[in-house]
Amino acid sequence: MIIVTGATGQLGGAVVDQILEHLPARELAVSVRDPRSEAARRLADRGVQVRRGDFTAPETLPAAFADASSVLIVSGPADPEPHRAAVEAAVIAGAERIVYTAHMAASPESHFGPARQHATTERDLAATGIATTSLRNGFHASSAPFMLGAGLRTGGLRLPADGPVAWTAQQDLAVAAAIALTDPDRLHGTTAPLTASRALDMDELAEVVSRITGRTVTRTVVDEDEYRAGLVAGGLPEALAPMMTGFFAAARDGEFATVDPTLADLLGHEPRSVEDVLTEALRAR
Repeated sequence: MIIVTGATGQLGGAVVDQILEHLPARELAVSVRDPRSEAARRLADRGVQVRRGDFTAPETLPAAFADASSVLIVSGPADPEPHRAAVEAAVIAGAERIVYTAHMAASPESHFGPARQHATTERDLAATGIATTSLRNGFHASSAPFMLGAGLRTGGLRLPADGPVAWTAQQDLAVAAAIALTDPDRLHGTTAPLTASRALDMDELAEVVSRITGRTVTRTVVDEDEYRAGLVAGGLPEALAPMMTGFFAAARDGEFATVDPTLADLLGHEPRSVEDVLTEALRAR
């Protein structure tokens, strides 16, 4: 049986949809924090077995992963401890394989905090002694509106110096994860970066937003101290500010710039562009 964690979230839910296109629901179970949620009930209505599994309550995980042949661990907040608990529980449950949604920049030396934490989890995976796949996902294009911040409303982006980012659609990454779970010969070990076909910096994103909205969006480079202060003043918890400034430092250093054909080969067509994703996101506002 395939177990998918985080199945009520965007990426996990999209993975479930992809799997159900190829396998009957009886071959799939999901591990969710709240089985009583509306999203969980919808999965149950489709015949999927819904189990309670909470990374922050490790005692719930062995039962959530029972009878697993493969477990997809959809990564959450940038803390390796819950991921470690999930990896350990998958091994205890007797899973033959673990698939993990990592990041294209995963490295102990990354400027971007979450990428360092992904590297820690990849080390934990390597130590399990069972088959594992670490999906080195491109930077989620759905996070671009958040990174652009208030500039989407004001028309002025005040951001630190950056570099190109391979903004990649979650829907395409969900297809890759489903392939890893259902056709493991195609994706195993640590993958090549799973990215869209183009990397864009913030100046180019401003041009994209201008085309979509018909309103000129300009970008001004500010220093990181000013940017950090603006984030905190706008309500961002101060503890999260280093992650945001780390993103720009990593982008300047080229950590998100790689584009690779692997995702396109898996899809059988070009991945969705960040312009497509932003068009949907901005029109939904």
